[in-house]
Amino acid sequence: MRTRTSLALAAAVTALALSAAGPASAADGSVLTTGGAGGTAVANGAVLNSSLAAGTSATLYSSSTGTSGLSCTSSKFVASVVDNPTAPGTATESVTEHTFDSSSCTSNVVGVLGVTSIKVDNLPYTSAVGSDGSVTITPAAGSSIQTTAVLRTLLGSITCVYRAPSLSGTADNADNSISFSKQQFTKFSGSSLCFSNGYFTAKYAPVTDTTQADSPAVFVN
Repeated sequence: MRTRTSLALAAAVTALALSAAGPASAADGSVLTTGGAGGTAVANGAVLNSSLAAGTSATLYSSSTGTSGLSCTSSKFVASVVDNPTAPGTATESVTEHTFDSSSCTSNVVGVLGVTSIKVDNLPYTSAVGSDGSVTITPAAGSSIQTTAVLRTLLGSITCVYRAPSLSGTADNADNSISFSKQQFTKFSGSSLCFSNGYFTAKYAPVTDTTQADSPAVFVN
């Protein structure tokens, strides 16, 4: 009886140890992978690329609940991976390019006839991507995230400059996306036709690793 009890106890301990090792083994991979969650680690220096998710627009509205402002149907970002540690953890990237195709941009602000350009300034930015799916975009020390919009109005061309200390987004493995929702910018300079606050919303998908063959989608672990 004592032998049976000892064997049963040993089996239970072994089973418990194996079950505990399961999640730990899954977490031994990197934060950013391709080929699926827990797949092949994305290499440091890899170049990631993404455009707006199909059928969506990037918007900069004058209020968090309104629909008045600027809207673009074509935008993309490019970032290089700086550090891709073991999960769980936080991967860091350098956002070297973030563009908006002005020909795809429109405005429904009273007095504004069209959009000449939208330019993201002060690049590169740092992007921190956590295993929990959190995404935080920050500028260099002493700088700010800045967007400059040049608009055509009844009174001629105006330039509106908006700034934010940082941006927060969410990564989702369901469609390999990064989303930003109502991230607040404050007007730094511009005429009275430039609204005082801008709330940025956009969804980029899929995020891909362009340094690999066929540019596979990137997963967050």
